[in-house]
Amino acid sequence: MTNREIFLPAEWHEQGAVQLTWPHPDTDWHPVLEDVCRCYTEMAKAIVARVHLIIVTPEPAHVRMQLQEALTARELSRIAFCKAPTNDTWARDHGFITLLAPDGPRLLDFRFNGWGEKFPAELDNGINRRMMEQGILKGRYEDHLDFVLEGGSIESDGEGTILTTSKCLLAPHRNQPLTKAQIEARLLASLHAERILWLDYGYLAGDDTDSHIDTLARLCPDHTIAYVKCLDEDDEHHAELAKMEAQLKEFRTPDGEPYRLVPLPMAKAAYDEDGTRLPATYANFLVTNGAVLMPTYGHPDTDLEAKSQLAKAFPRHDIVGIDCRTLITQHGSLHCCTMQYPKEAL
Repeated sequence: MTNREIFLPAEWHEQGAVQLTWPHPDTDWHPVLEDVCRCYTEMAKAIVARVHLIIVTPEPAHVRMQLQEALTARELSRIAFCKAPTNDTWARDHGFITLLAPDGPRLLDFRFNGWGEKFPAELDNGINRRMMEQGILKGRYEDHLDFVLEGGSIESDGEGTILTTSKCLLAPHRNQPLTKAQIEARLLASLHAERILWLDYGYLAGDDTDSHIDTLARLCPDHTIAYVKCLDEDDEHHAELAKMEAQLKEFRTPDGEPYRLVPLPMAKAAYDEDGTRLPATYANFLVTNGAVLMPTYGHPDTDLEAKSQLAKAFPRHDIVGIDCRTLITQHGSLHCCTMQYPKEAL
């Protein structure tokens, strides 16, 4: 088989389901549990309007009861529950990475280690095996647990190109002592990709992930990249994001053409009670069937500008805003909470 016969689909490939790993009292969400469950319910409602939903939780009956107040019976019928103990809720980084092949989907289970051993992750690292045991997904399981890789750290165009950041994949406690060349070789082989675009710049205050690509720059249809642009020269992000933009302008498609670049506004600064800046970013959107679910942050001007810009990147999708102010208090946003699965895996 050639590499193109087995491939990592783009996020806009037709999906069968999206995964949410639900907050509970033993997660870091405990102080704001009611607020975050309200946000998760809003995400759930937007997802089941377009695709099936998989909810991972240690307490399925309790979550179902919560959702019965907000969702119709038809919407609830589109939800499958996976019972599993969890450390946290960031499905993007502990969920399967799914390849498509002529003989069916391949469910790649990489090791999640709490973004370089920053946080406990042993329960989250076992979620994928629980999903297989419970028959939630269809496909061939592939064990890649000897290699650390988070879904938020890679983007695919479905045509053999992977976009990632060197700051994350080369960060401490991920895959040392492997070199960049060795990591690239491993990614190309396991993801059946043809090339990797390494973004060497990009920074987001309050980010625990060491610069995940899904907080900074996203591959979009028709050789387009949507990326965060900072216009305020006094903002701490300005210099680094300007370097990132310059590098994006140097990237070329497989045909040798420059990418079409769509700048997203820098989200207005938000802080926690200790004065630490939170990682608000409009790049952390989810593409699903017919829609882009976009995080909003309670600032109508930048929220509307981001929506308008995303409509340029996804002209065939509805752009749906979801208030994610609670999510950034735990240093993530909408895309971080979700993981999509292609229709072939259901």
